[in-house]
Amino acid sequence: MSEPPGTAVSLAEAPPADAPSTPLAAQRVLPLRRPGRWIATAVVVVLLAQFVHGLVTNPFYQWDRWGYWFLRPTILDGLLITLQVTAYSAVLGLLGGVLLALARLSRSPVLRAVSWTYVWALRSIPLIVVLIFLYNFSALYKTLSVGIPFGPAFFSFDESRLATDMVVAVIGLSLNEAAYAAEVVRGGILSVDQGQHEAAAALGLPKGYQFRRIVFPQALRSIIPNYVNQLIGLIKGTSLVFYVSLLDLFGSAQTMGSTYPGDIVPLLLVVTVWYLILTSVVSVIQFYVERHYARGATRSLPPTPLQKLRTGLTDLRARIRREAAV
Repeated sequence: MSEPPGTAVSLAEAPPADAPSTPLAAQRVLPLRRPGRWIATAVVVVLLAQFVHGLVTNPFYQWDRWGYWFLRPTILDGLLITLQVTAYSAVLGLLGGVLLALARLSRSPVLRAVSWTYVWALRSIPLIVVLIFLYNFSALYKTLSVGIPFGPAFFSFDESRLATDMVVAVIGLSLNEAAYAAEVVRGGILSVDQGQHEAAAALGLPKGYQFRRIVFPQALRSIIPNYVNQLIGLIKGTSLVFYVSLLDLFGSAQTMGSTYPGDIVPLLLVVTVWYLILTSVVSVIQFYVERHYARGATRSLPPTPLQKLRTGLTDLRARIRREAAV
């Protein structure tokens, strides 16, 4: 039989007539070998093992003293102050950031200019300078008054009595946080598709309702990851309030280190572990908040760590069964 023109037949590609036919589903698929990945993994595991071994066996770390200081009342009191300063500053900073972002996006040139100037100034000045300036604010203004601008004052009060160490720390951190939060919120609002604004305007919805129920919930998907980074930076930034005489977590450890010079390293490790715990808790909360606001934006919600663990165990069992069957 003659073949059609343009068709080439290779006898080498044709299977032998007596070759056993194996179903495709029963054939074993060999994964692609990646020796570079295995070498890199082995190097990382060896370095990690050496680091953990040195961390555990090096007597310089004094882990017994670390255990002694970890839950001491002085450290826990400083931890409580750190949590209070962080909570107050995070709320006030976010509220200030929202107001600054709305002012930056408004049509008023005065509001835009003031908002831009505030963000520019507070992002340029180091936080420690802001805190120390506020701490010495009473030297510039001994009394503060409320009344008519350029007119009589209704009442006045002593600034030094009002500006306690906690108040100075919260105000300083809030002012600094608001400048960064403003850009985070502004970027999140600008990330919302313009069609959402047009659709809301076409329905005749009020501007405030459009922002609260349509624009801002969608902007939160972009705001949350960036603002959580700011919140983690705020937790670590509270260590600077020690310079305005507020004994937070770092300040308490620093004071105890001055009293017990031989325990400086264990005290620093105590502070490190507590900061790791705080930032880990914030990261876990971030995951579930992002998962909540991902509804409607993705086809399926990202799995939780427990779901990932269950899936990994199920896949491992299935792989072991396949290997045993082969």
